[in-house]
Amino acid sequence: MSAPNAFLTAFFAIPKGSSTGRAHGRRYIVSRTEFSDGKSQKLVARALDGSDYISLNLYLTKRGSLLRPCEMPAEKVTEFVLDLTPDT
Repeated sequence: MSAPNAFLTAFFAIPKGSSTGRAHGRRYIVSRTEFSDGKSQKLVARALDGSDYISLNLYLTKRGSLLRPCEMPAEKVTEFVLDLTPDT
């Protein structure tokens, strides 16, 4: 699945490394890691109350961006990233 521009903007607003934030009324700990000079991205998020888990890979290729959720629907990870408000 190609990642939409709104998703990419929201994704790159998430700080690299570990951080916290809020999405869908829950607090999460989020980890965003870059690989291969930023061409590969990994995001893992866990709700602090244990009720949810998010995992995805994002690949930036010459042909565009490829979103690869890990064993969950693309809609779930897309909605999470779009709704996430990182703590400042």
